[in-house]
Amino acid sequence: MTCHSCTQPINASSNYCAHCGTSISLRKRQTRSEGLNLIIVFYIVELVFLTIVHLIYNDHTSLTTEIAIESVSAALVLIFVFFDIKNIVPLYSLPKLRPLEWIGVLWAPFITGFSVYYGIEWMNAVLFDESTNYYATYVEYNNPFLLAFVFIAILPAIFEEVAFRGFLFNQLERITSVRITILLTAFLFALVHFSFISILWIFPFGLLLGYLRHRYQSLWLGMIIHFVHNLIIVSLDYYYFDPLFY
Repeated sequence: MTCHSCTQPINASSNYCAHCGTSISLRKRQTRSEGLNLIIVFYIVELVFLTIVHLIYNDHTSLTTEIAIESVSAALVLIFVFFDIKNIVPLYSLPKLRPLEWIGVLWAPFITGFSVYYGIEWMNAVLFDESTNYYATYVEYNNPFLLAFVFIAILPAIFEEVAFRGFLFNQLERITSVRITILLTAFLFALVHFSFISILWIFPFGLLLGYLRHRYQSLWLGMIIHFVHNLIIVSLDYYYFDPLFY
């Protein structure tokens, strides 16, 4: 640990820097306050934006509108990332995993993808007598699977991970414990999806991604699992798509 004023090494338990006399406890309070302010602003902006999207988005939303929505969403994430860029860049280093750990990471999205797809499909049928198909959103355009692949598999894996397991995770770590950080990022990640049923699987899914981000200090594992999980959902939607039903 170094002093923010003179950059000399200091003891983490010290209240003052032995070299320049700067208050360490004051700096810690300032750091926590800065982190909390960024968290509040981030979540308010996300909720306002997603609420607006939720109100304007429907089955007849044009591709142009969806591109605009995704562009604004990505821009908002990148703006927040800019404020913590020096701590986020190191999270893109490749983690060192043993072969068995890689096997677990690669198998995880297949387990979550298939279980979530069939489980949620069953719950929707039983509780709401309806079926959801994300692929169906793009069938009226050219290359519908490519569009679904980009909007559902690629973009969320990139921007949701850097937003929640990157920026938000870093800010929460500044003010609370690792355990609480993992819980809160998973909970907030689930809330912004605006679906009660989805919370049943998104929350534990977020716990897994948060744990891996902390365990290996990298966003890559979460991005891989998130991408493959969503790709499985899109692929199953494509496989089961019935043009007569939609």
